[in-house]
Amino acid sequence: MTAIKESSTIQENKQYALDTCPVTYVMEKIGGYWKPIIIHHLSIGTMRYSELKRTIPAITEKMLIQHLKQLEADGIVIREAKPVVPPFVTYKLSNSGRGLLPVIEAMAVWAFKEKDGVFSTEN
Repeated sequence: MTAIKESSTIQENKQYALDTCPVTYVMEKIGGYWKPIIIHHLSIGTMRYSELKRTIPAITEKMLIQHLKQLEADGIVIREAKPVVPPFVTYKLSNSGRGLLPVIEAMAVWAFKEKDGVFSTEN
């Protein structure tokens, strides 16, 4: 994988957008196909990895692990590992993650309205 040049114009522009645009900031944290779905499922409560995998059968193990690590690094998900054999690891939303629930819900409401053609009569 090629290293990203930190001083490149593209990286400066990206950092500027992250610093000045709240929508860009949110999309950096929850953008992509799987992250909002994971957040939605964790809104129910604490879940083990296998429970998450079962509730989202279409996601690959690699993607689930990758996104859980990113969500944890961004402070949206809390990973708790208990020192037992076999390992017992759970995931739950942090306060920041729970703060995203109205955003996820608003996305779902918009999607249902869009699918129902509510917006199709506007010019």
